[in-house]
Amino acid sequence: MRTKDAEGRVFDERPWGSFTVLDDTMFDHKVKRIVVSAQKRLSYQRHQKRAEHWFVVEGTATAILDGAEFELSPGQSVDIQIGQAHRCENRTNAPVVFIEIQTGTYFGEDDIVRLEDDFGRA
Repeated sequence: MRTKDAEGRVFDERPWGSFTVLDDTMFDHKVKRIVVSAQKRLSYQRHQKRAEHWFVVEGTATAILDGAEFELSPGQSVDIQIGQAHRCENRTNAPVVFIEIQTGTYFGEDDIVRLEDDFGRA
């Protein structure tokens, strides 16, 4: 459910965890703080109008890019190109937190093309 946090930022709970929009004031980028709950994963998806950069700040994330897996620890990052299939998985019993920087021409949630989803949204 999309709400506002104590600082007035957009906050949204999802079946896999939550996200907070840290910055969406510019036309060419958007920044989110994403929390993936223990043993959860985001949908396997792609975007037509944006690329993403994920920087892990807490926990151990497994990034899937076009079927290839990469384990990411705090301080590590991965770049996702426009059109590239991707997902973040948390295979641990502690939360994963990463900062997502989106760049491109459009950042709406309707630019998500879900290829697989654990929660029936594909």
